[in-house]
Amino acid sequence: MKKRNSWSMAILVLAVTLLFQTGWAAPAPLPKPVPPAAPPSQTPPTAAVVQSIRFHSADDVFRIVLDMTAIPAYTVSAVDLPQQLEIELPDTVNRSGANQVAFNDPFVESLRFVDLGAGRFKAVIALKLPILPKVGVMQSPTRLVIDLLKNYDSKNQYIIAPGVLYTEYIKGRYAGPVRAHVLDVDLKAGYSLKPVLSNDSVAGIETLSEMAARLDNVAMINGPYFMRSGEILGLMKIDRNLVSTPDIPRTSFGILPDGKFVFDAPTYSGYVELPDKSKIPIDGVNRARGDSELILYNPYYAFWTLTGAGGTEYVIRNGRIVDIRDSNTVIPDGAVVLSVSGRPAWMMSHLKIGDRLNIVQTVGPVWDKVVDAVGGGPCLVKNSQIYVTTLGEEFGSDVAGGRAPRTALGITKDNRALLVVVDGRRRSSVGFTLLELAQFMLEQGAVDALNLDGGGSSEMVIDGRIVNEPSDGRERRLGAGIAVIRTKGK
Repeated sequence: MKKRNSWSMAILVLAVTLLFQTGWAAPAPLPKPVPPAAPPSQTPPTAAVVQSIRFHSADDVFRIVLDMTAIPAYTVSAVDLPQQLEIELPDTVNRSGANQVAFNDPFVESLRFVDLGAGRFKAVIALKLPILPKVGVMQSPTRLVIDLLKNYDSKNQYIIAPGVLYTEYIKGRYAGPVRAHVLDVDLKAGYSLKPVLSNDSVAGIETLSEMAARLDNVAMINGPYFMRSGEILGLMKIDRNLVSTPDIPRTSFGILPDGKFVFDAPTYSGYVELPDKSKIPIDGVNRARGDSELILYNPYYAFWTLTGAGGTEYVIRNGRIVDIRDSNTVIPDGAVVLSVSGRPAWMMSHLKIGDRLNIVQTVGPVWDKVVDAVGGGPCLVKNSQIYVTTLGEEFGSDVAGGRAPRTALGITKDNRALLVVVDGRRRSSVGFTLLELAQFMLEQGAVDALNLDGGGSSEMVIDGRIVNEPSDGRERRLGAGIAVIRTKGK
């Protein structure tokens, strides 16, 4: 397992330090102690003696009790690789009758004693999953109590820039630990969100780090669902231009000219009106052309249409046909290409260069006004209420099922953007279900929130550094991301 970054380690060390100073209720009834062995005659008279070991497992805590004649000045440290807790007990001897105890617990593996000589002695607790320790002393009788907490919450925060706060959450739950990363962006402090295409085009994929390196941005997260070719699934708008269109009404977020956000499931419709006033529906924007389809390509797609034989393509500039080709047509700046096959091709076969065409497209009155937009889904939070629309948005088990790495975006009532990435499918983090993600977004103050592409795509980059642990063990090449950028003049 890759070593966890220093932030995670700092969180655990700090938590351990704080918990040493905290008291707790009397321990629950414990199993019968292991009978102590008769101490040998050579035991130093000043040594603390471990007389017996007791342990008890519950849903929220695993308790280990060391019955001792005295408690030395012990120290506690956490080791990440392998994950274990070490308690140093100087001038201590073990007379419990057991040098190692294996535990049948999903979180805790074993306890063993290590005599390092020269008065150095320690208890080593091996963990199956990261959990939070709480160590202290109880009297009458004298005993060292080690509580390994399965249910806990801790966090670490950093100010990335004025108005941009990063928080790393570590949550312990019975299902396992969860690591979540939250970027809280005050949009009024001179920031905005911007969709970013891989390689600055729809066709093709690249890593989030590579996208971030091209931009003067504060941070980035992964964004919409995409095909391996890079084609975007769902709505995307950049600078008021349609980059891709939804085939299924799924939740998207958009940014209006005044900076306000809109969350909804837009639908697309479009058509080409021919000189004789007949209309041919547009089947999609910036995606591969299928049989008997009309697809519109604009310069966001690529330098060419990347189409094969079997169709006809019309280059349209200022509403007039300026060129007619068979396939893989160059998409000029300031122009679009209509690629047709089957019946649409037959209906347009009489057209010639110079003919005027009227292209009409809409995603609804509100969404037509949106400057930038990214699609995702399902919805998580609507009007400050959990509202998960998995079935209505036709998501299958690959998105809706079980715990997984997740990415989400939300907005607060005072127009702060919440960008969230949750690690999953790792020893250090089991991930969230969609319902758990919705609850988490609500806890962060979201009044509206949507799920974005997750799994191995879930990633957050801050100042060029990957802050989470992608489930693939490496960066996945993506179709697009969402950047936090500084507003011009700020």
